[in-house]
Amino acid sequence: MSALTVRLDLSGFGTIEAVLARLNPLQSETLLEALARLIREQTVDRLISGGPAPDGSAWKPNAERRTPILHRTGTLARSIDYAVSGNAAIVGSGLVYAAIHQHGGAIKPRSAGALAFRIGNQFIMTRKVTMPARPYIGLSVEDRAELVAAAVGYLRRLFQ
Repeated sequence: MSALTVRLDLSGFGTIEAVLARLNPLQSETLLEALARLIREQTVDRLISGGPAPDGSAWKPNAERRTPILHRTGTLARSIDYAVSGNAAIVGSGLVYAAIHQHGGAIKPRSAGALAFRIGNQFIMTRKVTMPARPYIGLSVEDRAELVAAAVGYLRRLFQ
């Protein structure tokens, strides 16, 4: 997942860290695995539905509006994956273009004099394309509430 990763680190969260310390490593890893899977699902849902960004802002529309923005073929949504290591869960995509969609930026030709592409029936050649940021990985207020509810439910079941 070298193109784009978001790391959820539970160190320094006082109460949560203290509770995790009481869990055996397998229980802690199971909780983080469940949270990472939930973040992955939230991200995929955001991509399929066409937004909004985790902060609630709408994504700038695409030139072609036949499919939700960032979900033309579904490749980006299918690429979202996660890994758990220690007290951290990492969610991201290994696609080479994942970061440009998250952060925005300029795309320039590497070896040619211009970029060439088609939008609808129009053929375009240009020296640079500026991609707007369309953040899709991150936690909205609703996402955070869902994560807390999942964690609390898991911990309640363990300590009953």
